[in-house]
Amino acid sequence: MKTNGIFFKVMITFLLAFAAASLVTLLWNLLIEKNGAIVDWRTSFFLAILIGIVLPIARNKIK
Repeated sequence: MKTNGIFFKVMITFLLAFAAASLVTLLWNLLIEKNGAIVDWRTSFFLAILIGIVLPIARNKIK
């Protein structure tokens, strides 16, 4: 696979994971912790980096 293709897949996966993690941490703080509308940016960013790198590489290895 070309480097440009894997980079594009990593970026798309990162953005989707970041959006999902941000939404989940927001809803967690609103509904469970009752802290108000607070997003845990550090956790969302870390999770998005981890998922954004691991998933495209794992999908590439399976093929």
